[in-house]
Amino acid sequence: MIWTRQLRQHLNEVKHLISDPKTDILPEIINLRHQFHRHPELSNHEFETTKQIAAILANWGIPVVPTDLDTGLLAEIKGQQPGPTIALRADIDALPVQEQTDLSFKSENPGVMHACGHDLHFSSLLGAAYVLNARKETLKGTVRLLFQPAEEAGHGGDQVLAKHVLDGVQAIVGFHNNPNLPVGQIALQKGPLMAGCYRFLVTIHGAGSHGARPEKGKDPIVAQAAIISQLQTIVSRSSNPFDAVVVSVTKVRAGKTWNVLPGAATFEGTVRTFSDDNTALVKKRFYEIVQNTAAAFGQTAEIDWSVGAYPIQNDATITTIVKNGLTAPIVKPELTMTGEDFATFEAQIPGTFAFIGSNGQANAADLHDPHFVGEDGTIPPAIDYFVQSAQSLLDYFNSK
Repeated sequence: MIWTRQLRQHLNEVKHLISDPKTDILPEIINLRHQFHRHPELSNHEFETTKQIAAILANWGIPVVPTDLDTGLLAEIKGQQPGPTIALRADIDALPVQEQTDLSFKSENPGVMHACGHDLHFSSLLGAAYVLNARKETLKGTVRLLFQPAEEAGHGGDQVLAKHVLDGVQAIVGFHNNPNLPVGQIALQKGPLMAGCYRFLVTIHGAGSHGARPEKGKDPIVAQAAIISQLQTIVSRSSNPFDAVVVSVTKVRAGKTWNVLPGAATFEGTVRTFSDDNTALVKKRFYEIVQNTAAAFGQTAEIDWSVGAYPIQNDATITTIVKNGLTAPIVKPELTMTGEDFATFEAQIPGTFAFIGSNGQANAADLHDPHFVGEDGTIPPAIDYFVQSAQSLLDYFNSK
């Protein structure tokens, strides 16, 4: 890549930094963020991003731990004294979105954009890595730095766990930028934060016929319409009205021409919930409605149900420790139906996940929007969040 030469030059410029680590490294981190934003890569294709992160860390004397990951990487900062192992996580992938901002450092990769702000996340983790490494003589334990691939579309969290990248970690910390919050504001609480994300694909099998002779077939479009209508009763009649549940049919397909009834019809969409109990309830009612309604029309239905992400459920103890160690004021977060596969880690490792404001303007574009802009000012408080969380957790586990 063109910017590799520039990167080497910038890396050489920071070798002499000896004063306050965060203050000194911040201009470099912001410059790197701009470079990464110019060259986004999709899930499971973050090869150059991984290479550049590894080069930066190597220049700072931070070792990369060998793993079986194809993209993404794990680095490790060992304190001068033994102690617990905790992990800091940031995602590194981008989205298949054509950027439509006026940024001077807008994406140069056609059809690919950091429209979710992951460049802010892993740039902040790089900044935290530099600061923690400068302080490693005072650390009592080990901090692992996970630059995770494929959060958006590739189940990167599952890859990380399946390949034992986080074995031995006692707690994990992450964050997501939030353009709806003022720059730098941190929103954090124990318990729920982001919804579980589930995808469904339903195929209804009927029997095709001429559009003028519907009695000769079994029209799957009528069954499809009835099923979609009845699925709305899951929220209105089956779930507790005080629970947040969404069932959305987002794509419907049937037929190829105007005068033929097809033999099959499909629809797909998403379910969002904040608890395993609600997920189980929705899934049970979903299967009952789909299969029984199809049967009432003399047809059959196949259901493909898959997990995009589990709900974020922040561990009460870890969250309290992290909150107490942060110097920035903390606000109560607004729950969101969007999903995040950090929940994959929380299912096995006690952890906490925060929102950090990245824009806050009234007309700010939201995540995944081609006009999304995450401000550079997000990075300093995000570095503090990572560094202070790591220190607080090491202190906590050492005191037990």
